Amino acid sequence: MSLLEVRNLKAAYGAVPALHQVDMTVAPGEVVGVLGHNGMGKTTLLRALMGFVKVTSGDIVFDGQKLNALPVNARARMGLGLVPQGRMIFPTLSVRENLESGIAGQKDADTVIEEILTIFPRLTRLLDRSGGALSGGEQQLLALARCLCRKPRLMLLDEPTEGIQPSIIDEISETLQALTRNTDITIVLVEQNLDFITGLSDRVYTISNGVLDRQIPKDQLTDSRAVSEFMGFAA
Repeated sequence: MSLLEVRNLKAAYGAVPALHQVDMTVAPGEVVGVLGHNGMGKTTLLRALMGFVKVTSGDIVFDGQKLNALPVNARARMGLGLVPQGRMIFPTLSVRENLESGIAGQKDADTVIEEILTIFPRLTRLLDRSGGALSGGEQQLLALARCLCRKPRLMLLDEPTEGIQPSIIDEISETLQALTRNTDITIVLVEQNLDFITGLSDRVYTISNGVLDRQIPKDQLTDSRAVSEFMGFAA
């Protein structure tokens, strides 16, 4: 059974088509990667799933319910969470205040933050620091943590390794691997970092010109060089 099913999806920015008959399924607890070059539609796909980009035809079905007509906030309440490209934290707010913004009025805010800090212990010593004073990697950890404060069932991650130092990329990978082992969260991961996406994903779709044109199964993801050649990336 699928948690997320996308059927013949088309989306556009105004009159400009961006996605062309996209079909994909994501099972509960699965990590599904979407791999492709810049400008191929990766970010547009996530934004369409979340409701930021207009769907012109086709269906997005989450846990059996069609999302097409639902606004972003309704999708968030259903359990979708997006960590956007560029992180989009609040630079003038402290780390704690950024986390509180993700809790959205829950009564158990302090408990939620304590739980999140066990997943992202690096943020504990940074709670009083402003978001804008963090390194790029720390900001990405904060963006992931803020999303998890909402307790999403499906996380949509848009290029979480972009512009981040290797040590924090490794930390993010280890954190997400532990999260998927220890919880039932489902992830759709958009990336260009081959080692990162192949290390995390159960399978990977490739995208070209707004179409998911290929699928690479788990048993073929262990060799990132082979995936690189398959995709036409430079080795």
